[in-house]
Amino acid sequence: MSITTATEAKISARDVSKVYQTKKNSFQALERVSFDVFPHEFVSFVGTSGCGKSTLLRILAGLEEASDGSIQISGSEINGPGADRGMVFQSYTLFPWLNVRENIEFGLTLQNMHILDKRKISARFMEMVSLQRFANSFPKELSGGMKQRVAIARALANKPEVLLMDEPFGALDPMTKGSMQEMLLDIWKKEKMTVVFITHDIEEAIFLSQRVYVMDAHPGRIKQEVIIPASLKDEGKGKDSQEFIQLKKQIIALIGNHE
Repeated sequence: MSITTATEAKISARDVSKVYQTKKNSFQALERVSFDVFPHEFVSFVGTSGCGKSTLLRILAGLEEASDGSIQISGSEINGPGADRGMVFQSYTLFPWLNVRENIEFGLTLQNMHILDKRKISARFMEMVSLQRFANSFPKELSGGMKQRVAIARALANKPEVLLMDEPFGALDPMTKGSMQEMLLDIWKKEKMTVVFITHDIEEAIFLSQRVYVMDAHPGRIKQEVIIPASLKDEGKGKDSQEFIQLKKQIIALIGNHE
């Protein structure tokens, strides 16, 4: 837990638990999870399958309710989905009957925004994700990486305060994944967003994040916070640097140690 007070946090979670009930038994997915994410931070959650990472993100998105505990965004309790949060999933959640521009403008259309204003916003974000030439293309005509670019642009077009990302690059090939990571970092710096990122990829978490929360499983809980030194990014140190490798070993050890 950071020593900074919760009142300064963009996201503040306290003792969040999630229990799934069935007719015969119950399953505890999360147990007393507490953390803070501060304005304009990029924070990742890593852990084995079943540690509750995606469940936690769905609670943050307002798609599920916590069984116990509290989560606030900007000091207000989460009460269902909201325009203050954008979400990008691993699966390509695009509307197949809409082209790239129309997919990006979908949320703006629901707001009854004037067409000229919509066009201006969609043009800006298509340029940001390098899809200007594909404005009239449909999802079936796009590669996996391009589809995720559209999904990111669509989420950003609605001007969310927080971007929630659930393994968005997990299905991409290594080369495409690397370019998408670079693009996301560039967008994060330009837009000054708060990002919560879920991943199984430890290198990805270190490369993208300022802090990494390592989660334990059965039940899901936060095991340790790992701070990524600013020098790792400021000095352009790559994934082959000793500092990067040591951080990776530290996180692997934390995930592997279930005591």
